Amino acid sequence: MVEQIVAEPTRSVARAAASSGSRPRRLREIEGDAEERWHVPLGEFSRVLGGGVVPGSLVLIGGDPGIGKSTLLLQVASALARDVGRVLYVSGEESERQIKMRAQRLVPVGENGSNLPEDLFLLTETDLQAILGHVEQVAPRVLVIDSIQTAYLSELTSSAGSVSQVRECAARLQALAKSSGIAVFLIGHVTKEGAIAGPRVLEHIVDTVLYLEGDRYHSFRLLRAVKNRFGATSEVGVFEMQSTGMIEVPNPSEAFLAERVLHAPGSAIAVTMEGTRPLLVELQGLTSVSTFGNPRRTPNGVDLYRLLLVTAVLGRRVGIHLADQDIFVNVVGGLRVDEPAADLAMAVAIASSVNDRPVAADLALVGEVGLSGELRAVPQAAARVREAAQLGFARILVPRTVRQEEAWPKGIQVIAVRSLREAIERALGEPAGERSGARKRQPGGASGESAGA
Repeated sequence: MVEQIVAEPTRSVARAAASSGSRPRRLREIEGDAEERWHVPLGEFSRVLGGGVVPGSLVLIGGDPGIGKSTLLLQVASALARDVGRVLYVSGEESERQIKMRAQRLVPVGENGSNLPEDLFLLTETDLQAILGHVEQVAPRVLVIDSIQTAYLSELTSSAGSVSQVRECAARLQALAKSSGIAVFLIGHVTKEGAIAGPRVLEHIVDTVLYLEGDRYHSFRLLRAVKNRFGATSEVGVFEMQSTGMIEVPNPSEAFLAERVLHAPGSAIAVTMEGTRPLLVELQGLTSVSTFGNPRRTPNGVDLYRLLLVTAVLGRRVGIHLADQDIFVNVVGGLRVDEPAADLAMAVAIASSVNDRPVAADLALVGEVGLSGELRAVPQAAARVREAAQLGFARILVPRTVRQEEAWPKGIQVIAVRSLREAIERALGEPAGERSGARKRQPGGASGESAGA
């Protein structure tokens, strides 16, 4: 038996293009009016999306289990049901009674749930074909799928949550959103590494990818956009998890510094950037004589390698002896600070602890520490200084090489320093390494007379 494949004659390329109905158009002839957006009463949520919900968009929200994804989207669904129109909330993980109990906690209700939105519909279903049938009957303007890993198509033999199921279900929902103008929100599980579970193509299918981040043992949550076809990916929204749901934090810097203890050794204020928003956070440093052979370096909220780098520069370039000291660094509030601009605050907090001298309460710090002990410039310095001035700080230490794009705001003294040694002397009011370095000096770095010191 010999197999022969009979191929039908193909049409010419020109004839195929002519029969498709599409034609190239000049870019300047295409109307480019701003897209319509539905405003959400949660201002932080709208800002991360780029100004509101775009009709026909497909939004994916990921986060660790228990971080508050379902709570946040139920609040958004309730708000949109009041202001926009019908909303269909589809859950494949919880029963109707569970969701009703959460809704009653989030929205204070009267008798028979009179305060709950009239146009908020609830469905517990995992078969995507059945879900699409209910969408056709209800005709919602917003559709929420909780979660995409529980939805499945019966025509596929694989189980729900597999690569083929997640990819095909997301493609069907994308076609629904683009053809009908329904805004679709998908909740996605994450892996141990923190990435969206399932195929990588899932993030390419959707229009917007949001991550809800935070420590489960702290109340603050950060909503971060990593992909957004309708806005900037640098925006970050800050929420606080309370018994009544996710409450937006309009001034996160003030909230993060609310429990600060003034004149406590080992505490320094760093001015960091979360997207385009400057945040003031408290970095705490603690040193103690190690009882083991190898001293420990324990970071909480900062990168371990940045802590090791700052510790090495303090010992080698500044002359602060830390070879026999356990070092603990903590970012207050459960935040994670990864940008190098927090290096200076981390170094000053450690130096403050080892010298047992507090940092001035009205001083903020910003700067990246180089291996030679120099301070390197950081971006968006003017926005950082402006945020510190608004919160009542009288002084701020910045690298001397920082670019001054605009005039510094009034009411705050900007102190430009060149080296880490100079910054510590200004912050603590005494020569860097004088008390700690007088006891023990590291070989080769005893006097701290290295380049950049």
